[in-house]
Amino acid sequence: MARITLDDIDVEYPIYNARTRSLKNRLMAMGNSSLRQIVENDSHLLIVQSLKNISMDLRDGDRLALVGRNGAGKSTLLRVLSGICEPGRGTVTIEGSIASMTDISLGMDPEGTGYDNILLRGIFLGMTVKQARAMTPAIAEWTELGAHLERPLRTYSSGMVVRLAFAVSTSISPDILIMDEMITAGDAHFLEKAKKRLESLIENTNIIALASHSPDVLRRFCNKAILLHEGRMLNYGDVDEILSDYDKLS
Repeated sequence: MARITLDDIDVEYPIYNARTRSLKNRLMAMGNSSLRQIVENDSHLLIVQSLKNISMDLRDGDRLALVGRNGAGKSTLLRVLSGICEPGRGTVTIEGSIASMTDISLGMDPEGTGYDNILLRGIFLGMTVKQARAMTPAIAEWTELGAHLERPLRTYSSGMVVRLAFAVSTSISPDILIMDEMITAGDAHFLEKAKKRLESLIENTNIIALASHSPDVLRRFCNKAILLHEGRMLNYGDVDEILSDYDKLS
């Protein structure tokens, strides 16, 4: 059984800069719609309020779509839901194992070989060393990187890094899956393999939170949605209803 509960959370980011006041003046001249919400704390510090008064309760079977313009707070909310970002106010309760696809290469070392990074990324995702070693052959085979796995990650192309990171990140079966857009990097062969692997992972995951600018993707994988605007949740409900409300903001 998996569950995520957010109770009236706020997330704020301090901006420390000697030029804070002049920066604030320039931003204020742009208008509030470009800022989300920026509050002056003192003459040397700005507080950017990324999320404000967000509450929700996700349970088994929930597939949540996050809808909103760029800067609405979607990525920040995904980090909160994955346990990476701690709110400044309110409480977050997470029950169940989590796999976050918001940064699939997090924890990888450019100086390590492909095999080294399978272990590093696996451990970062919560595997034991023994579990990561046991899964290495299957992961290596899926990547089709062959002898490249014996070479440092810094010698890889960006597509090869994505292929390796994706293979490791989708090798576990989490209770909760957090995603920011679908995988779009790589050749046609990789994208088709990745699509099938990801769909299988989604089917076997209890709770999903997905941010995407593609209405088709959100309709296909999600059964409920929230509309974010300037860090606040404007509405929560059916995916088509929320997408309709989003269109009215544009």
